[in-house]
Amino acid sequence: MKIMVTNDDGIFSPGAEAMIETLQHFGEVYVVCPDQEYSAVSQSFTLRQPVRVKEMYHFPGVAGAWSLNGSPADCVKLGVEVLLPEKPDFLFSGINLGPNLGRDIYHSGTMSAAIEASLHQIPSASVSLNSSSPRHVNYSKVKTLFYQVAEVLLQHRSKSVGLLNVNLPNIDKREFKGIQVIPMDMSVSRYRFVGLHDPHGEVYYWLKDQLLELTDFEPASDYLLLKEGYITVSPIELRTNYKRKQEQVERWFKSMETNTSE
Repeated sequence: MKIMVTNDDGIFSPGAEAMIETLQHFGEVYVVCPDQEYSAVSQSFTLRQPVRVKEMYHFPGVAGAWSLNGSPADCVKLGVEVLLPEKPDFLFSGINLGPNLGRDIYHSGTMSAAIEASLHQIPSASVSLNSSSPRHVNYSKVKTLFYQVAEVLLQHRSKSVGLLNVNLPNIDKREFKGIQVIPMDMSVSRYRFVGLHDPHGEVYYWLKDQLLELTDFEPASDYLLLKEGYITVSPIELRTNYKRKQEQVERWFKSMETNTSE
């Protein structure tokens, strides 16, 4: 089995190292990561400058590893089209520091890599950790939790796994309550603009991470379960052409044609 790993925190992030070490229990691991942090870049590609690739020897036992000066989506596209000997059987993106919640998944560099893989018909999962501070993370415990998720997903990789968002709690194994498959609560957003004054009295705006202040979420929220000690797994649907919506929009335009012909 060939497994590809990428992220948006950079190739030297401890989350990437934990993911790579765990996945080597399941097959050949290929690593293609940005050479620096690319958080919140969404599905961006590098168009107006060359992408430089550097082979890396930082991870013992992997089948191949490269860093590049591009986005997570660049990593997946270049990895699949150029660097890997053949298309991987699965892609994991992460382990991201800080959970991927609600509407913010559409801005996430971690999720964008998983989305890009999904567009190449590769089953994929974005994996994040419910902690914003690397000082408060024991990655040995994180690997134990991630192993349970990876084992199931790789076992069922050929059965239309599709695209998944996975959040891991930052807890001891004895506090772990299980795995919950649940839709994401799209009312949640970690980041909000706040206004600040510079020394000259001018107002400027900065995105503030409000993870520790989040209180407004649904009673059965995936984030609430995550806080309680569950791993949350959320299928993400990318199909944009639903039959019912297609028929509805067709009726709109047929109605317009009828009105203009009269």
